[in-house]
Amino acid sequence: MSGIFLFNARLGIDVPALNKEWDKYSNAEQQEILLKWEKIRGAIPDRIKELEKSIDMKQAMLSDESDFSISCRLNSEIADLASTINDLWLWYRTNEDISNKMH
Repeated sequence: MSGIFLFNARLGIDVPALNKEWDKYSNAEQQEILLKWEKIRGAIPDRIKELEKSIDMKQAMLSDESDFSISCRLNSEIADLASTINDLWLWYRTNEDISNKMH
């Protein structure tokens, strides 16, 4: 399974990085890939919750911040976290059809 999934530091999860067409994998390889993806996919909501906690913390800091430059930095960090959450949801939803192949 080495090389099929690569860790994405921004997302905080392994993501598929298939090095050949899906049909070129044997049935056993496909099942192994799908099983690993299902485990990764199952952890995405927990990862999103972690990021949402960080956003909540930064929003609390922002509400008390009077320094404009720090407020801008916090807003930027919140936007980056929100973008990461959006990308995680895309991975989670886009690949539902792949996960359904297991059933």
